[in-house]
Amino acid sequence: MRSRHVLGLHQENGQVRQQPRVSVVIPTYNEAKNLPHVFALLPEDVHEVIVVDGRSVDDTVPTARALRPDVKIVMQNRIGKGNAMACGFAAATGDILVMLDADGSADPREIPRFVAALVDGADFAKGTRFANGGGSSDITRMRAWGNRQLNRAANVLFGTRYTDLCYGYNAFWRHCLPHLELEAGGRRQEERLWGDGFEIETLINTRVAKAKLRIVEVPSFEFERIHGQSNLNTWRDGLRVLRALAVERVNGKGRAAAPATITAAATAAGAAALAPQPRTSADTEAEVVEFRSA
Repeated sequence: MRSRHVLGLHQENGQVRQQPRVSVVIPTYNEAKNLPHVFALLPEDVHEVIVVDGRSVDDTVPTARALRPDVKIVMQNRIGKGNAMACGFAAATGDILVMLDADGSADPREIPRFVAALVDGADFAKGTRFANGGGSSDITRMRAWGNRQLNRAANVLFGTRYTDLCYGYNAFWRHCLPHLELEAGGRRQEERLWGDGFEIETLINTRVAKAKLRIVEVPSFEFERIHGQSNLNTWRDGLRVLRALAVERVNGKGRAAAPATITAAATAAGAAALAPQPRTSADTEAEVVEFRSA
């Protein structure tokens, strides 16, 4: 049975392990039927749940409030998943931010696995369906083929070893946010800006690489959407990701202005929980450094 706590172990070598505060950011648009399933599987001790709504026409927001009275509701100021994530990140107050889809395809019970990767020294925990312990009951052969080609392009352009560029289940320490350079400000408008759409995962994955942050891939299983229809379009969104790779290769976004740091949880009882650790010369390349098995 998987733990219902963010960190399955609260002691390490006889010492209490300080638990980081985890913010779960969930973008929604007409997900009222899916939220009961997603909320029921969230770890009991997350710091906050942030629902970023794209002005749903169903009962998404009332349902979220009924299921979890302490939920933080954020309304997007533009349209698209990327804008929703940017707005959610801006509202988050936790030490760790988790990106979680509302359609039931991502398993909230895997959150402790992502958190553990970060506590163990990663800056960015990248979900992958293509590692031992991961998988998908939703991806088609065409999408899997396209993902492999986009992986190869990203790895050549950015010096990474990603196995699942287009998967959106990720978590990271909040010190990564300045490197992402996502724009959540401005008045409400109906048009999308660059980064507001499904290319958001590509922008984030390439910018953490350009910032030379430590990236760890975490096995994850993707389920089929429970209710409703996906807005994904294989060819349209694939071309958008390809364009994102080309743009991000030359736009200078995400470049580290100073040596990046790894943040880990302190283990000493009563000590500061979150202390930046200097990177060594061996950490100058941004790459997938390991897999965390299920």
